[in-house]
Amino acid sequence: MTDKKTILITGCSSGIGYDTAHGLKKRGWRVFATCRKPQDCARLESEGLESFVLDYADEASIAAAVDETLERTGGTLGAVFNNGAFACPGLLEDLPTGALRDIFETNFFAQHELTRRLIPVFRAQGHGRILMNSSVLGFAALPWRGAYNSTKFAMEGWADTLRLELQGTNIHVVLIEPGPITSLIRQNSQPHYEKWLDPENSARRDDYKTKFEPRLYADTGKPDPFELPPSAVTRVVLDALTLLKPRARYRITKPTKVMAFLKRILPTSLFDKILLKV
Repeated sequence: MTDKKTILITGCSSGIGYDTAHGLKKRGWRVFATCRKPQDCARLESEGLESFVLDYADEASIAAAVDETLERTGGTLGAVFNNGAFACPGLLEDLPTGALRDIFETNFFAQHELTRRLIPVFRAQGHGRILMNSSVLGFAALPWRGAYNSTKFAMEGWADTLRLELQGTNIHVVLIEPGPITSLIRQNSQPHYEKWLDPENSARRDDYKTKFEPRLYADTGKPDPFELPPSAVTRVVLDALTLLKPRARYRITKPTKVMAFLKRILPTSLFDKILLKV
């Protein structure tokens, strides 16, 4: 198997990472499906994937995962998909600075660290694909999601810059911009909300209790409007990996495409009114 069909994926315990890892393997890719927890890696191994720990919150873990990947491939790699991330919901005025440091460490700084360690490999072999899992929230900010919005906006600027800096190298930088996709991100955000937020002492205490928390903790069993399964992202990732000239951005789900269009044509004041109703 050529080095062009090998990929390292982060955040594979569920959702987009899980589906992408299995989907690419079925299509002949050698997938290194990493997770933060060893028990999740063991589960993926039992399902036929190659899996080992990569914890974005631990720089030594990132280095060890890169070493493990390159040892298994003989020093080459076709692509990396920086997918792992989490959300820490709440109003920005109520989020301690430590909460922002915490989420940026995983959603942005660690992804920079992992990618920097792999760029020399891509340069040496003369090709590579760097896929970054951004979001509609990387260009259209929604209230109550300020910490997550900020990391994704940062990722978009980072990826745009890196794409320019790598022009002519045959290393392609691609932003994946999903909208509502079936995942555990809401459930996984609850511990972060409980750790960092103190809604009882917020100026908007009533809004937390009557509007925000019912949605955060809702378990209706029904998908959100326009929600797509993770396989919708897997199909796009495959295009981003295999097309000779991949796009700079792939927007997934109707809300993402509509928001991109509206942001382009509407004045900020009117776009804000739409975002406040979402």
